[in-house]
Amino acid sequence: MKNPITFFALILCGVAFSQTVQDSITFDPQKQLNAAQRILSGNYGKAVTVGAYGELTYNQPEGDNGELDVQRLVLLFGYKFNEKTQFVTEIELEHVEEVFVEQAFVNYAVGDNVSLRGGLMLVPMGIINEYHEPTTFNGVERPAVDNVIVPTTWRELGVGVTGRFPDASVTYQAYIFNGFKSTASDGEDGVTGFLAGSSGLRGGRQKAIKSTVDSPTFSTKVEYYGLPGLRLGLSGYFGQTQAADDVEEQDGANIGIAMVGLDARYAYQKFTARGQFVYSSLSDTDKYNALTGRDLGSALMGYYGEVGYNLLPLGAEQKLFAFARYENYDTHASTEGDLVRNDAYNRTDITTGLSYHIAPGVVVKGDYQFRDNKVDGGDVKDRLNFGIGVWF
Repeated sequence: MKNPITFFALILCGVAFSQTVQDSITFDPQKQLNAAQRILSGNYGKAVTVGAYGELTYNQPEGDNGELDVQRLVLLFGYKFNEKTQFVTEIELEHVEEVFVEQAFVNYAVGDNVSLRGGLMLVPMGIINEYHEPTTFNGVERPAVDNVIVPTTWRELGVGVTGRFPDASVTYQAYIFNGFKSTASDGEDGVTGFLAGSSGLRGGRQKAIKSTVDSPTFSTKVEYYGLPGLRLGLSGYFGQTQAADDVEEQDGANIGIAMVGLDARYAYQKFTARGQFVYSSLSDTDKYNALTGRDLGSALMGYYGEVGYNLLPLGAEQKLFAFARYENYDTHASTEGDLVRNDAYNRTDITTGLSYHIAPGVVVKGDYQFRDNKVDGGDVKDRLNFGIGVWF
């Protein structure tokens, strides 16, 4: 396809005709629930709850062939043992060939506003890591900040507490998790490193696959929802990475992580906005790079701002959001020792497009991404994207 912008315009014109009632939790940040929260809310009135969400996508870098993909299909199951005890799990199939358990935890309600949890859970960092169902965000692909810096979907095994203070309009979460896996033996007297400059911490997610743990990590998030239409979040994650037994005593096998995130979501009538900032400070990366031969930076940073506007009448059953998002993310925000910052890791994406909600839980999306990095003449291809998302 030699003229993707023209094709993009034709497709968007073609979806601009039709109308059904849209699920309000998608647009009001104060009422928005993710898949697990909907199961736990007990609205279904049944012991067993079944649901799903999924995404079918088309991505075409400028000048290249496009790729069609069933990016993910997630099956949701919940069971309510009694009024206090529930179990939630998500089984994810990616690209029609990989199967993962995305969540699997027990929730025990100690009181009306506090619950204990244990199992495989999402780390509460930023927006998308917890709210990544395709009908809850604009754009075919999740923001790159939530892919490279956070990194979504980030889940680990742990225990903790969640609750709210209704009079203060505050919710909270606090968990003890196993951490990222940093190193293991390569079987030939060497050490393999799972963390890298281009992808940051992403390669260290253990996903409950025979996870190793030496020193647990602490994760917390506090949110404020006291102003109409506004939700503010402050997240933190602190601890050490985990190394395999046969290498953990080597100098540089582990690094320290201190990650902080700020996020905001707002909705008023036909207007929506959201923004996020995440900064992660990593210690002992010079020793880690020397041991593994990697180029891990000592700081990761990313942020984005997004605005959207519903083009259909306020009382219409369907919604058609035009949106624009600017984001910058750098996995070499800082480096230690002799490692020179790689400007190719300092990236900027501008994404603009439409999200057409044709029915509660069904969205058709199209967008175009202008992508760049800080390297002079850097070869980063712009990209055209289309997608269909469902959630029930």
